[in-house]
Amino acid sequence: MKKNLLITGLPGTGKTTLIRRVLDRLPPGAAASGFFTAEIREAGGRVGFTVNALDGRTAPLAHVRTGGRARVGRYGVDVAGFESLALPLLEPGKAGLYVIDEIGKMECFSAAFCRMAAALLDSASPVLATVALRGGGFIAGVKARGDVALYEVTVKNRDRLCDEIARLLQERLR
Repeated sequence: MKKNLLITGLPGTGKTTLIRRVLDRLPPGAAASGFFTAEIREAGGRVGFTVNALDGRTAPLAHVRTGGRARVGRYGVDVAGFESLALPLLEPGKAGLYVIDEIGKMECFSAAFCRMAAALLDSASPVLATVALRGGGFIAGVKARGDVALYEVTVKNRDRLCDEIARLLQERLR
């Protein structure tokens, strides 16, 4: 079994939901650390994203009203806000399983995040992550690693993938 399990797919196919469902199926006491991303919506439209720790803490990731040079589309990326929450959650040796949602363009504006994610992928602990479907540089490099199993989620296969990935992680965490 490959140690690191990465989920990719088109937006809206349920990558984050799949990871949440997998975590719900792990045995009690499976020490996990990491984060999810979530949309910020105002007046029915998406205006940004937050980063959310597994323990419920949140920090800004990107917003239409955030300025600066770090931009993805109309969103300004709050690199400092992201790093303040995400980096301590990804310290090697902190958990038996690391969750990263996601390894994408916004997160990759942080060189420190890229270094820490690479260190986790190299560590003894498994990593369960979502990764952008498209992207070069660090994103492409992560997907090309020999210790990575890459799953492309679709609306049709997401229930089957949840069962398969949960089973693999349960075996790995024993």
